[in-house]
Amino acid sequence: MLALKQVVVNASKTPVRAAIIAGQRRVVAVTRRVPASTRSITSLGQTDRDTITRLLYSIGTKREVERYLRIFSASSNPTQPAKFAVIKLGGAVLEQIDELALSLSFLYRVGLYPVVLHGAGPQLNDILDGEGVIPDYIDGIRITDAKTLQIARRVFQEENLRLVTALEKLGTRARPITSGVFTADFLDREKYGLVGKVTRVDKRPIEASIRAGALPILTSLAESPEGQLLNVNADIAAGELAKELEPMKIVYVNEKGGLYHGVTGEKIDVINLDEEYNGLMKEEWVKYGTKLKIREIKELLDHLPRSSSVAIISADSLQKELFTDSGAGTLIRRGYKLFKHTSIDAVGADRLRQVIHDRDPDVISGLSSVSAALSDLKKTPFTIYGDEPFDVVAIVNHPDGETPVMTKLLSSRNGILNNVVDNVFNAIKKDHRKLFWTAPADDENRAWHFERADGSFTRAGRSLFWYGIQDIAEVEKTVKEFEEKGRIERAYLPVGPSTAPHRAAAGGVGGARAFSTQARRFGASAFRLPGSSRGYATATPSPSTETKRVALIGARGYTGRSLVSLISSHPHLTLSHVSSRELAGYKLDDYTKSDVTYQSLSPEDVERMEKDGEVDAWVMALPNGVCKPFVDAVDRGASASSKEKGSVVIDLGADYRFEKGWTYGLPELYGRSPVRSALRISNPGCYATSTQLLLAPLLPYLDPASPPTVFGVSGYSGAGTQAGQKAPDGRPTTVPKVTPETLGGAIRPYALTDHIHEREAGHHLSSLFPTHDSASPFKIAFVPSVAPWFSGIISTVSAPLKQEMRASDIKALYGEKYAGEKLVTLIKDVPHLREIEGKHGWTSGGIQVHSSGRRVVVVGGLDNLLKGAATQCLQNLNLALGYDEYAGIPV
Repeated sequence: MLALKQVVVNASKTPVRAAIIAGQRRVVAVTRRVPASTRSITSLGQTDRDTITRLLYSIGTKREVERYLRIFSASSNPTQPAKFAVIKLGGAVLEQIDELALSLSFLYRVGLYPVVLHGAGPQLNDILDGEGVIPDYIDGIRITDAKTLQIARRVFQEENLRLVTALEKLGTRARPITSGVFTADFLDREKYGLVGKVTRVDKRPIEASIRAGALPILTSLAESPEGQLLNVNADIAAGELAKELEPMKIVYVNEKGGLYHGVTGEKIDVINLDEEYNGLMKEEWVKYGTKLKIREIKELLDHLPRSSSVAIISADSLQKELFTDSGAGTLIRRGYKLFKHTSIDAVGADRLRQVIHDRDPDVISGLSSVSAALSDLKKTPFTIYGDEPFDVVAIVNHPDGETPVMTKLLSSRNGILNNVVDNVFNAIKKDHRKLFWTAPADDENRAWHFERADGSFTRAGRSLFWYGIQDIAEVEKTVKEFEEKGRIERAYLPVGPSTAPHRAAAGGVGGARAFSTQARRFGASAFRLPGSSRGYATATPSPSTETKRVALIGARGYTGRSLVSLISSHPHLTLSHVSSRELAGYKLDDYTKSDVTYQSLSPEDVERMEKDGEVDAWVMALPNGVCKPFVDAVDRGASASSKEKGSVVIDLGADYRFEKGWTYGLPELYGRSPVRSALRISNPGCYATSTQLLLAPLLPYLDPASPPTVFGVSGYSGAGTQAGQKAPDGRPTTVPKVTPETLGGAIRPYALTDHIHEREAGHHLSSLFPTHDSASPFKIAFVPSVAPWFSGIISTVSAPLKQEMRASDIKALYGEKYAGEKLVTLIKDVPHLREIEGKHGWTSGGIQVHSSGRRVVVVGGLDNLLKGAATQCLQNLNLALGYDEYAGIPV
């Protein structure tokens, strides 16, 4: 599988569990009504498989699920039916019998047959304790006498039958196999007693069970050649079983759900043994059982094909582990060692020829030949990248002084499963600051290309990708050079001059793993650069580096302070004036570029400063209803000024968010171009920003008769500040209007109807709604609350849909809408406050669809002082003043 991240799925709450239970009821109902014919049983099984396959899309994308189903189904060869997975269940997790049965039934119902082997250590210890037998161990191995073995046999058989019974109740056929598989010799009779060392594995009972349509459920008991029953450690038995069966996956299910770092306490996502084993074994925290387990897993994988891997997960994470790119626990694999060569001979001409023959889509389709591909390499300098098993091979053409082009990226199934593609691509990025490459527009894994590109252009069935270039003019120039020298296979330039607008790229689902679909970006006959408008992408001039001056009117509050801090670290902006009536005469803190003193600027002062050209941009951080006299003063000063155009004005309040002639500054939804050319910009409200970002991807699919509801919870800083007592130096202090004490540690709903951000969000989203009627703006129900944390908004939308949809469909909409947006992060789980507070962007996740398929719930959040105010303001300032959009913003 691919690189994992910590994700825990509670099977008792997933649609998969509901589907299995529903399938059980259907089986029982059919059995009671009529004797089932072979045809009806087959039809029922296919229905169950189709249903659960569709429901699997709720834990991963359709593409992920179907890809793994194909791969795992291909491993279920009728002549070797046990190639899919060996699953070892620790005795402790047998206490979660219902979760285990559901997870195994889920595999059975999609046509997969894992070999299940379980231990029963805790259960055995309980019974031994009750009978006055004290368990004894040497080197972690249980000393087993005759009485212990007698009890162990009974316990193993009871636990085995209990699991089989639980599976049968769910309509999943299972066969208990408590003997006949393992043959063993005494490990050390004098030292350990009746403990065995496996010498032979007979897989025939296992294969017979699978051919009969039943899951094989094994214990780890073995017999000696003379018929003596012997106790074998379940982990060791599972390893010996895997060596014989050579499955794709070996899954150890335990109560911890993975291996944990001994210092940080964090779950380890991936261990690549070829690269990390020696260093890992020297770590001080790797000792005792952890060291033994890692060593045993390495010895096991050394005996298996490189495509095999070990996963350590919890009982309720099996679906997530097997059918998603993100996985669920700790993945351990042999890994990969990479190479790069600048000659065919160094790689091996025969091996390279075979890879091109077997994997190159142009060769397979007959559009090209192996000879033609190899002859192309002789024309210009090149480097061949790959891994030792040749699971991935990439060829980069790089003539001296020219931009490199990756002409081939050829991966095997193992290269995809084991994340080798990403590692080869990262090796290329280390060597080449810029790169172009192409792929078919219908490439099954095209999401991977979009994730790694800074821009793309699709035309006539092919997509051109690049990274390392942010200027559209440079892209066009480079592509022309490619065309002139025949370095790409067709013309990719859009028709007409470079300044003509071209329809922007549409997108896909967002993520961060190889071939995952968490960040797809699908091209659509246009150049697309990060930060381009959703509607049109046009050529953008190089960002300015000229120093410009900002005046901040109303610098006392939380938002003003946040903006001061951002401008202090901005590469080009300087803060020339700060105005606060209460703090006039005091030095401005948190600004390091120069000494700035608070002033109490009047509208007349502002008019004079604008007339004299003292300021390039004004930011109004004033309470609602107070801004107009200062804006009017800027207008008068601009009229009397000799400057070609006046200064930029950004209002952080609500006074101009509905005003004609003002540009609403939410670039992710309403475009960059309007902001770049604007002099009057209204900064969106914090709640309104999160609400609009939540709803925008859903607009075409919402039920027009049922407005969505958004429940927002904000930290108490959103309520603003008020004057407080004076500090020891006489400086007036400010205190929050609402405090955790006044909230009593709870949240407090307020403004339950007609909140101004409700009207603001509906008003602006109306321009995006597909059936927009200017006389009837888009309706939203919004309910805000204030919470006892300082900053951060968590917004939850519940939206009725006009058609049935899956969670994976919804994820795709968000990925498509926000592909390439640096201040938007899409995650799978519900965003936690720690992922929002103090962050400069908007984060969304936790997508769930009601069982009817007609209502979706999505959660999003931002820091109300940053993306909800100051960061958004700086984003708009950068665009309006000609800077890079993200200058001074940590991204």
